[in-house]
Amino acid sequence: MAGTGGRRGPLVADKRYAKAAKAAPQPKSSPSRKPTKPKAPRGPRNRGPIRNALFGFVHLVWRVIWGLTWRGAAIVFAILGLATFYFYSQLPDYTALLDGRNRGSVTMLDEAGKVFAWRGETFGGQSTAKTVSPNLKNAIVATEDRRFYRHFGVSPRGIASAVAINLREGRGPLEGNGGSTITQQVAKLLCLGVKYDPQRWKTEAEYENDCRSGGVQRKIKEIPYALAMEFKYSKDEILTIYLNRAYLGAGARGFEAAAQRYFGISAANVNPSQAAMLAGLLKAPSYYAPTTNLKRSQERAGMVLALMHEQHFLTDAQWEEAKAHPATLSEAAQARAGGYFADWVMDSIPDFLSKDTTEDVIIRTTLDQRIQSAAEEALKTVFDTKVKDGSTAEAAIVVMSSDGAVRAMVGGRTTKVSGAFNRATQAKRQTGSTFKPFVYAAALDMGWTPDTPIMDAPLTINVPGSGPWSPKNYTNEYLGEIPLWRALANSINTATVRVGQAVGFDAVRKVASDFGFASELAAGPAVVLGVSESTLLEMTGAYAGILNGGSSVKPYGLTDLRLKGDSDPLFGAGGGMGERVISEKAARELVWMMHQGVEQGTSRRAKLDGHDAAGKTGTTQSARDAWFIGFTADFVTGVWMGYDDNRPLTGVTGGGLPAEIWHEVMTRVEDGQPADPLPMADPSEWRGQGMANTAYPGESWNSNDPIPEGGVPVVNGELVRPGTEAERTEKRRETFGDKIDSLLRQLY
Repeated sequence: MAGTGGRRGPLVADKRYAKAAKAAPQPKSSPSRKPTKPKAPRGPRNRGPIRNALFGFVHLVWRVIWGLTWRGAAIVFAILGLATFYFYSQLPDYTALLDGRNRGSVTMLDEAGKVFAWRGETFGGQSTAKTVSPNLKNAIVATEDRRFYRHFGVSPRGIASAVAINLREGRGPLEGNGGSTITQQVAKLLCLGVKYDPQRWKTEAEYENDCRSGGVQRKIKEIPYALAMEFKYSKDEILTIYLNRAYLGAGARGFEAAAQRYFGISAANVNPSQAAMLAGLLKAPSYYAPTTNLKRSQERAGMVLALMHEQHFLTDAQWEEAKAHPATLSEAAQARAGGYFADWVMDSIPDFLSKDTTEDVIIRTTLDQRIQSAAEEALKTVFDTKVKDGSTAEAAIVVMSSDGAVRAMVGGRTTKVSGAFNRATQAKRQTGSTFKPFVYAAALDMGWTPDTPIMDAPLTINVPGSGPWSPKNYTNEYLGEIPLWRALANSINTATVRVGQAVGFDAVRKVASDFGFASELAAGPAVVLGVSESTLLEMTGAYAGILNGGSSVKPYGLTDLRLKGDSDPLFGAGGGMGERVISEKAARELVWMMHQGVEQGTSRRAKLDGHDAAGKTGTTQSARDAWFIGFTADFVTGVWMGYDDNRPLTGVTGGGLPAEIWHEVMTRVEDGQPADPLPMADPSEWRGQGMANTAYPGESWNSNDPIPEGGVPVVNGELVRPGTEAERTEKRRETFGDKIDSLLRQLY
């Protein structure tokens, strides 16, 4: 190796640590910026022992809370999942839930086949969310649950909003608005799957009230049930259950039944106004029912229309059109005619086919809605124009055909009712002089004629156990000897008692009973003056027997009854004409006598223009009851008026307001009808034809002898010798003076 040129220098060890590092040159700092000192590394914070202990405790509590929260939430979700699965497994196919009624309904049709009344909860038939009118579907969603097609069965936002509203209005958080979705409402309608048990709930109303009750527990149960339905059914299937099970007032269950009840159309055809009215019922069915208060129902419908417009279910033009033409009731629903009639028919059939039926029943009836409306309008007209304001007097009307078919029935001044006290069928009242035609019917059937003389004079009868009884005439006046027809036309009490005495009171009772006077008849002679009690329906039916020629009738309103969908009826009419009571000749003569009462007797206010009429007035003691029952060739009509508490009427007799009500009814009923003549006898049939025309006791007449001119007198069905005209006149004086009184004293 080279020493100088290529020789290496001496070996020197590296210096690891310098004695002093030469500082690198620093940039000059600006005058305004101070040099920054390097930060010292952060050491542990010194909080002190108390602060450290408090911090540790809070941290521990937070960890406990968090642990409990997520574990509790997991448990809740597990329970919710299990409950939802349980309910899911219990739910049937949705079609099995559409008709949940425990009892059936009764639908009544008038004689023309039109519906006029319902009883029970009617079900119009199954409808679906796809078959109902889109207007109805939109109205329900807009009103009840606008997010129905977006939520999962429960709406936390809806519940929070409802709680806020309730608290703001001073109620409990779950009192009032519940924020329930349609799914939750269906859960209530299904009672969370709990079936009706009569051992647990006395009535179905109690059961449904329990199902609809609110509160925290109910809400907690609703949630898994609603979730289960959301998993089990589609949204349209849930809505279909709702459409069929919701109660909508007036006995209508489901929207199909309600549409038919209120509008007479199917739920598939309702317009926006009708749909809004139906949807508005969901809030409070009975309160908002249009049959209860149409104006209130229309106002509620207006709010629903506004919601539909706000949610774009209606255009501006559709909204304005709907507001301008609110929904109105159908003619049948508006009239609500025949409530008393319907109740009477329901009471005439077995409970298992009426009140307790589990099937839907259809009843065809004899009701004529035109005549029913005429009767209701006539009653209102008379009370509005001729009865003082504030009067609590009541009235009842029955109209029937001569075979007993009831065409109209009004049981009181309040006509649009159901389940009310029916004065036409339930009130038993003394009949007064409306009973007298039965007395004269018995006499005519024994051979008397309308011209047979009878004495109108003071009379006293000694009644065993009661002493002397002296009937008085209403006017306290006496006419002397008068023909039989005038005694009835003028409603003469003393003459009627004498006729009853002559033919026998038992014979009178038998005729009255056979004609349909169903109540127990008085035992004494006062029976002929109408002291016995009867209903207006019974009395009108008895008069129908006079019109039809002397045969009894049983009033009826049911034509046939069948189950819905069946073509064959279970049974038919339970009334109609029965056996003959008096001869047709006697019946025709009696009709003529009663016609004279309208033409020139106490019944003159009932006289009709253009139609023959016959009838009889009746006023009971102290004017507690006032009656008029009469007929044309077409119909028999009975009218009763009085107080429910049996107070006397003021200034009212049977020939007054009851006759005027009858006149108003029959004027409307016969309007436009042919003027058929009454089936009454012609006076020439008995006058001068050798028939008996004198009634007084005398010696026996041999029926083989020639009949003298002027006829043969009759007493108790036996012919007697008349003698000369002078003798006959004298005999009449004696007969209806001393001799009859003497005979009556001997008998009693």
